[in-house]
Amino acid sequence: MGTTAVMGAGSWGTAFAMMVHDSGDEVVLWAREDAVAREINEQRSNEAYLPGARLPAFRATSDPAGALAGADIVVLAIPSVGLEEQLGIWGDQVHPDATIASLVKGVDVASRRFGSQVIHDAIGGDPDRIVVVSGPNLAKEVAQRLPAATVAASASVEHATRVQEAAHVPYFRVYTNPDKVGVEVGGAVKNVVALASGITAGMGFGDNTMATVITRGLAEMQRLGVALGGDTLTFSGLAGVGDLVATCTSPKSRNRTVGHRLGGGEALDDIIDSMNMVAEGVKSSQAILALAREHDVEMPIAEGVVAILHEGADPRDVITALMSRSAKPEMYGMR
Repeated sequence: MGTTAVMGAGSWGTAFAMMVHDSGDEVVLWAREDAVAREINEQRSNEAYLPGARLPAFRATSDPAGALAGADIVVLAIPSVGLEEQLGIWGDQVHPDATIASLVKGVDVASRRFGSQVIHDAIGGDPDRIVVVSGPNLAKEVAQRLPAATVAASASVEHATRVQEAAHVPYFRVYTNPDKVGVEVGGAVKNVVALASGITAGMGFGDNTMATVITRGLAEMQRLGVALGGDTLTFSGLAGVGDLVATCTSPKSRNRTVGHRLGGGEALDDIIDSMNMVAEGVKSSQAILALAREHDVEMPIAEGVVAILHEGADPRDVITALMSRSAKPEMYGMR
């Protein structure tokens, strides 16, 4: 039995802490807000971020030093937009030998770094101790203990297995994978594709359209992932197509929800102002598209999402442009 600190009491961080508790590890959950920590400790609930969930008796605190003290696993459940800032405040208190699990599914816009790169630049140490966790993991369903699975990715079998052991419970299977790059690319790009899927649904298009967006979005994810050094097989697994299907089709998905509301005619600023949680794809889409252009990777769906979100394009014009692209083979190199 070890000690795990989960840093971040949003929906996924809270659900992850619940799983670690259920696995038998001691777990402490850090919340930025005193009121959230008190509610978890006193009422066994986190209504702001995981409404309706009854939480087991793990401890929450708003003191990062208290959460990190003695932790041999540190789980970072912080949105990419605030990750570097938080690590600058308390990252030096992470034990140099601790295994770090990154739940971050986004890309830093300014530097175009994925979560594991931001973490390593901030706290140093062996980069392989950073394990990327990604898969079809809608927090509300995990908190209901509904069956699900994920991937823990690192070139270090030891560190990946430690995270696997900490979160592997009867309702949640954890698979290890050495391809950290591919798993991390999948976790970030699927949010952009989910925005596109939501936009088409909000515009009234049907299941054929959604299936097309998911499938061609998977092709874009794979192209970028391989260009960045990922393994093509990763994208046919849980962190690729698995996460993509869940995020693009579920109304519980924040990114799909934002897209759906955009497709229905709402303004992006109004949508964001009405939400208390981050939709990672909104910010990350720009960084992902910049990475694609830097590596000469074609990502027309990502281009369309960026145009709608950040350049004021009309979704109908973007859909028309996508459907009017020149006819091509689905796959190159096949007879």
